[in-house]
Amino acid sequence: MLTRPFSDHDVLDLRVGELVEVRSEPEILATLDERGELEHLPFMPEMLQFCGRRFRVDKLALKLCDTINWTGIHRMRNAVHLAGVRCDGQAHGGCQAGCLVYWKEAWLKRVEAMAPEPDRDGVEPDGAPAAEPQARCTRADLFAIAHGQGAVASSGEQTFTCQATELIRAAPERIPSWDLKQYVVDVRSGNATTPAMIRAVSIGLFNELQDLTRKLLPERLRPWGGRRFPFIEGKLKKTPEASLGLQAGELVRVKSKEAIVQTLDVHNRNRGMSFDAEMLKYCGRQARVLRRVEQIIDERTGTMMRFKNPCIILEDVICTSDYHRLCPRGIYPYWREIWLERVE
Repeated sequence: MLTRPFSDHDVLDLRVGELVEVRSEPEILATLDERGELEHLPFMPEMLQFCGRRFRVDKLALKLCDTINWTGIHRMRNAVHLAGVRCDGQAHGGCQAGCLVYWKEAWLKRVEAMAPEPDRDGVEPDGAPAAEPQARCTRADLFAIAHGQGAVASSGEQTFTCQATELIRAAPERIPSWDLKQYVVDVRSGNATTPAMIRAVSIGLFNELQDLTRKLLPERLRPWGGRRFPFIEGKLKKTPEASLGLQAGELVRVKSKEAIVQTLDVHNRNRGMSFDAEMLKYCGRQARVLRRVEQIIDERTGTMMRFKNPCIILEDVICTSDYHRLCPRGIYPYWREIWLERVE
């Protein structure tokens, strides 16, 4: 039950590039239920620092990849991503995933269409007293919820709650690949260009046909062996490792596809870490190290997952979902150091 129920007036129908202002802390708290959520999406403590600040809408959060149960693409409603606004993990045990934050439109207001400010006596221009929003969730509650209300997993580790752990609750509706409307909306919203949409649809159709041939045809009759585009084929049983000791700010170059494939096993992994098709576009490119990643929250369990072998994330190197139906989550790919080389 919400103190200030979500209404149609909270739906702004934003578009990519629009300037918005994050509402004040009291206004946002008034939209949240006792779990610190609006439409099952948590408002995280890390988001409080952005209250009152202005940002451009980077993408409409129309859909998302399910990285918890891997059930495909799910529909999100009334939410956007703001340019450059990522979670710093400070209220979640120092999680280093750097996820792009989801913002419900009820937590934002258009800069161009803002209502007149109340006068100095706290009275609205029409003479009505300015109403102070009432909240069922406090700032302290947000921090307690982020720490799982003190819950402990069966392993004895503390559990956390964040947007990433609750995404499927916030977006339970699965979008089938044959729903063409999703691609039209991607273009109309400004999330994607028409050529990008056509390419994504074409690749998706090809890969679904390839999946079908693996089910129905013997191997010798499958086109391209039934492999999915873009044909990454690791062949090792035991994968090599390399340590460069990379630090934030260093300039690196991503190795070629051929060089990286030589480090992958038959599941296209190096020491348990996948090399995803979305990473191919960065092969041969230069980028600076953003940070070494040693721990992230496990989205399935809510516990902190610590890497035995630290990995690297690179500045402005994100998943653009060319092969995943244009999901706008903008996740940072994780790079093994063996896939990179220093640029002197």
